[in-house]
Amino acid sequence: MRVDPQKLEKFILDAGLIDSASFAKAKAESKASKKEIGEILVANGLITEKKLIKIEAYLLGISFINLEEETIPLEVLKLIPEQISRAHNIVAFNKKGNNLEVAMLDPEDLRTIEFIKKIASSFKILVRLTTPESIKNVLSQYQETLETEFGSIMKGGEGVIKHIKEGEEQNKYLAGKEELEKVAEEVSIIKVVDTLLKHAILQRASDVHIEPLEKGVIVRYRVDGILHDIMSLPISTAPGIVARIKVLSNLKLDEHRLPQDGRFKIETEDFKYSIRVSVLPVLNGEKIVMRLLGEDTNIYTLEGLGFAGDALEKVRDSLLKTTGMVLITGPTGSGKTTTLYAMMGIINTTNVNISTIEDPIEYRMPRINQTQVNDKINLTFAVGLRSLVRQDPNIIMVGEIRDKETADLAVNAALTGHLVLSTLHTTEAGGAIPRLIDMGTEPFLLSSTINIIIGQRLVRKFFGEKEKYKLRSTDLENLRKYCDIEKIVKILKQEKILKAKDTINDLELFRPKASKNSSSGYKGRIGIFEVLQVNDAIKNLINQKASTAEITRQAISDGMRTMAEDGFIKAAQGLTSIEEVLRVVMD
Repeated sequence: MRVDPQKLEKFILDAGLIDSASFAKAKAESKASKKEIGEILVANGLITEKKLIKIEAYLLGISFINLEEETIPLEVLKLIPEQISRAHNIVAFNKKGNNLEVAMLDPEDLRTIEFIKKIASSFKILVRLTTPESIKNVLSQYQETLETEFGSIMKGGEGVIKHIKEGEEQNKYLAGKEELEKVAEEVSIIKVVDTLLKHAILQRASDVHIEPLEKGVIVRYRVDGILHDIMSLPISTAPGIVARIKVLSNLKLDEHRLPQDGRFKIETEDFKYSIRVSVLPVLNGEKIVMRLLGEDTNIYTLEGLGFAGDALEKVRDSLLKTTGMVLITGPTGSGKTTTLYAMMGIINTTNVNISTIEDPIEYRMPRINQTQVNDKINLTFAVGLRSLVRQDPNIIMVGEIRDKETADLAVNAALTGHLVLSTLHTTEAGGAIPRLIDMGTEPFLLSSTINIIIGQRLVRKFFGEKEKYKLRSTDLENLRKYCDIEKIVKILKQEKILKAKDTINDLELFRPKASKNSSSGYKGRIGIFEVLQVNDAIKNLINQKASTAEITRQAISDGMRTMAEDGFIKAAQGLTSIEEVLRVVMD
């Protein structure tokens, strides 16, 4: 698709989307690299890909359509065969009378359009411009349902593992290595595992649980932080599934008594994922949990994660410092690592050297030196961090501070002229200090190095329509247990969500509404945060070895909004529900 570069430049500059100096710099880079100016603008973060495509559609006189979260009726979708859609990035998405609307990435691909006119000859083809993410979303809808696929895979019963006799419930996991290798290579078992992973990715699952029970195997997906039962398989499939995943993860096939950890990768035209595997012996066999990490996932911005206002400014200011520590706290699965990557996306410039030690490397970032922890060869966080400081880094990211040695090395790196980013497993921001002191780190070193501490959780976002309501007296009584309602009202007035004379009873909140695209009324997640800035008052409390409660009280007195308060604001903005905020805060 070719848009006149001069028209594109004039439109962008006239609209004030990019300043002339930045555009001129990108233009020079475009000329030097022989790449399209639009490609350079997107790569440098000057404009989003979606915004650029909308502008190009306008300049070409073509309608733009966003299908990133749309579900297309199957009878419309299949008017264009899947192989044609994939090969030419064109999809059918709407049918009205004799008109068929199709979305594509290159509306100037006349050969493809003519071909579509032939295979859908009874329709008038109306071409729309769309985004790569829209095409990817629609292409995924060609997939069969999980039940349909498993129906064809399991047809003919459990023949793939008939050599494991019925009734040998206690011994079936004690099969020899050679026998298990044969089971793992059976076509049906390979298809079962591949199908489970494919549908987990299609459903945006972060984890897959495969749990053997007495009479069956339960498969569960964690989507947006919530576990859902997906299906039940015959118990006799368990040895084959476990063996297959062990083969992929390079684990010991004949070890059934000890936990094992491994990893493998899967890749198709549509996605690339790294899979972390944990195998745990349980009463009825071995339970497997697989964590899915998308390697081609786009790095979020701080704003996209949910930071806003004063909290956002404090975080940005802390990243401008050249020394000290930035800590992110929260339980497993609260998005700490994603926030770290968003921060590195801001400070990843050509004049700094950034080195990381991670377990695992969840996102690949250009110009950042990323090191993977490997306990088998004694490459721990501490060992890796000790080596990183000899690599002349400006910024060091430590995936997690787990022990005294890592904590001491991180603090020492911050003291000797480095900016250190890391995470801790504590329930709130104020708990990071007592946790580090418990590890054995000296309080005076912490007060000298920590710049800011962020506590966070993830809440599900509304998707589609939502239902309005106002708080009742019983709701308010419950809410007072978790937050200061008077303070909330004050904050809502500052954010101009409530008018000056309004009370909490005037506030409109929302509940999720189920739809064909989301049975729960939620899709995706956003962060709720508390940002604790280490000022002189907090430093004094650190030196006195103050408790979590004392540190939190002082931070609130200094203006910190708690996670519950931040969540309340997002609920008032219509992003999520109060029930969802309370669910994660209470956890």
